[in-house]
Amino acid sequence: MEICPYLQYSFEILGKKWNGLIIHYLSLCPDGMAHFSEIKRDLPDITPRALSLKLSELGEHGLIEKKVTTEPSVIISYELTEKGRTLTLALEPIQQWALKYKKQ
Repeated sequence: MEICPYLQYSFEILGKKWNGLIIHYLSLCPDGMAHFSEIKRDLPDITPRALSLKLSELGEHGLIEKKVTTEPSVIISYELTEKGRTLTLALEPIQQWALKYKKQ
């Protein structure tokens, strides 16, 4: 029996610690965008280094985009791409499953 390569690809991304939570977090933000400090504040257990690495990794997968604004000062934000937004739609049934079956 062969494992579906598409499902394997999905879990290579979502199976890594923090990736799914970062994507979910950005999906809850206005315009799917947040600054590094906001993400770090709201996911307090992630280290700054780990967050930086995860944001880069998700960017390499084309799920988020790093935006740099230089006026009036340098502001860096992270935004879901179209690919990332469609992934959040795929996560909704998983969230519903967890709501139903997670033991309280």
